[in-house]
Amino acid sequence: MNFITLTETNLRNFTQSVFKKMGCSDAHAKLATDVLIRSDLRGIDSHGVARLSGYIRLWEKQRINATPDIKIIHETATTATVDGDAGLGLVVAPFAMQVAIEKAEKYGTGWVSVKNSNHFGIAGYHALMAVEKDMIGISMTNASPLVAPTYANERLLGTNPMCYAFPAGKYPPVVIDMATSAAANGKLEIAQRANKSIPDGWVQDKTGKGSIDPNELKNGGSLLPLGSDKDHGSHKGYGLGATVDILSAVLSGANYGPWVPPFVSFLEPSQNPVGEGLGHFFGAMSVAGFRPADEFKAHLDNWIERFKNAKTVAPDKQVIIPGEPEYNFEQERRLHGIPLIDVVINDLNELAAHLQIDKLI
Repeated sequence: MNFITLTETNLRNFTQSVFKKMGCSDAHAKLATDVLIRSDLRGIDSHGVARLSGYIRLWEKQRINATPDIKIIHETATTATVDGDAGLGLVVAPFAMQVAIEKAEKYGTGWVSVKNSNHFGIAGYHALMAVEKDMIGISMTNASPLVAPTYANERLLGTNPMCYAFPAGKYPPVVIDMATSAAANGKLEIAQRANKSIPDGWVQDKTGKGSIDPNELKNGGSLLPLGSDKDHGSHKGYGLGATVDILSAVLSGANYGPWVPPFVSFLEPSQNPVGEGLGHFFGAMSVAGFRPADEFKAHLDNWIERFKNAKTVAPDKQVIIPGEPEYNFEQERRLHGIPLIDVVINDLNELAAHLQIDKLI
């Protein structure tokens, strides 16, 4: 496996050309590109430009609407439900989070559920929109059913990520952005490309036994909830995943549980859907609704410093603040470029040939 480093500008131009080829407006192509590139910048390579071909395949299957009429279909002063019109989640989600932010600016908090959407990239992108306004941002989405609940041998939940982002003062925001499964499916895809085994506790095979084969999902296996098994707290991961599913979909009118349409194009959505598309859920809470923002940020700085100075289990170890590795990746990659593995570059060049646009490199 070899890496090739590309400039952020190069990747942005290529990605925008792909979305424009889909028929996206200039504004939507730019926004969708920004969400994907932010993922690569933050070191979450599984959710960046490596996903481009997946979006194209769904579009070609007419499961993504490149020109959606995104609108609010139900609303109160502090809440709303948004219909994404089968648009790119990369575009629908920022629209919904902006609605939540505007409500929080007026009333202190804003809460928005979304139906009829698609994969929305990294949850952190949307939660960080609120942080820019001195707000606490909350972002979550349900996803393709790949996870077996505790004791189950059936895929009923997605990896169902959730993110909480908090504004700090002199330090970067605290960002808790995580899947509620033991591992995100993207990590299995990375292991597949590298032809490497995965850690025990990530997946089970079709008989319910643990496996270290990253291809297990293709053979009828399942991802495991965060915690892996009951003795290690998988019921907690299952509970978190269920929370995301209910807030994102049962609340909004999207599909939930095993009815969530799969991201992969070779699997067809359920013929008996219980809702419309994927679902998301967003929250924005103005810090000033609880205490002066400067006071909060000063105390969060103090919190960060105390945790960074914690006694550690070994001299070469240090407590990591949630979001710190991603922030460091972003600073490094903005300066020195974004590394992509050769498999992803080849995939993107094949995509370019398929769409009849200029190759990436």
